[in-house]
Amino acid sequence: MHSLLKRQIRKYLPADLRAHPEMDSFLEAIEKSYENFEDKFSMLHRASTISSDELFEANKKLQKEALQQKNILVSLEKAIHSLRENLNDEQEFEFNIENEFNAEHLASYISSLASKVSNMTTEKDKLVANLENQNESLNNYAHMVSHDLRSPIRNISALMNWIMEDEKDKFSQISKDNCSLVSENLIKMDKLVTGILNHATMGETKEQRVMFSLEESLKDIEKTIYVPENVTFKYQKDLPKMEFEKERLEQLFMNLFLNAITATEHLENGVIEIGYEPDDTYWKFSVSDNGKGIPVKHQEGIFQMFKKLETSINATGIGLAIVKKITVLYEGSVWLESEENVGTTFFITLKKNT
Repeated sequence: MHSLLKRQIRKYLPADLRAHPEMDSFLEAIEKSYENFEDKFSMLHRASTISSDELFEANKKLQKEALQQKNILVSLEKAIHSLRENLNDEQEFEFNIENEFNAEHLASYISSLASKVSNMTTEKDKLVANLENQNESLNNYAHMVSHDLRSPIRNISALMNWIMEDEKDKFSQISKDNCSLVSENLIKMDKLVTGILNHATMGETKEQRVMFSLEESLKDIEKTIYVPENVTFKYQKDLPKMEFEKERLEQLFMNLFLNAITATEHLENGVIEIGYEPDDTYWKFSVSDNGKGIPVKHQEGIFQMFKKLETSINATGIGLAIVKKITVLYEGSVWLESEENVGTTFFITLKKNT
């Protein structure tokens, strides 16, 4: 007990009690009671402090769990909304994360949607399998028809050449012209059959990607096709080195080049320009010419099979359809800008990693 407190107690006691021999024992008892109280108070203070910290941590944990639960409900709401849109589900389902909801009802509804998705997946798999079978049959048919047609076409063409060579002195000019017309149409038929086969089998390739210079590859194409002396190719200086299926890309550009030559061969100075635009996701190219241009009414269907503006022997109406199919295979696109008697530009995008 504090000495000041002892003095105060003694001061107010009667004189006979101050000197009483038991007084010291009495004061010691009071002092012990104070000590016990202080110990208990200290223990209570420590306990309350510990409980407060625990409650704080528990509250933080509950808040975190509550946020997680809310995020889960938000995700569920989005998933249900997406499923209903994709499945065209007209069943009403009230789901508000701010209010209480029936978990059993929610689970039942999600189960119903999942069952519909499963059924749709099964149907899709059947359709895909059926489509693959049909594609295989069509490709086999295309190969068979192309073989059965090309063989007699080439035989007839060879016979016509022999006849023209052996009997040319006996034919009138009209007969010679007719024989030439037959030969030209045979060549056209052969090109048409080849084009149809290429288009039908476009998705089939075992070609590996290789690294090559695009400019060198395009110049090789220029050497393999007929380019009139009045037509000039111009290449942008920064054409890239590419890692791509080289033959497939050359097939695309060859069709665009032939199309551009047809559009410019009548000019005194035909120009075909190849451009490139750097991009992280796509290869972006353009092929421009200063030729005839394409009338607006024909631009929309120009990439369809057998759509053509020319009646010459080289025009089969398949070249631009092949260009379109190649861009689709590589998750890209092709479009054009054209003005009659000014020229045409074809724009091509091909995804780099497919």
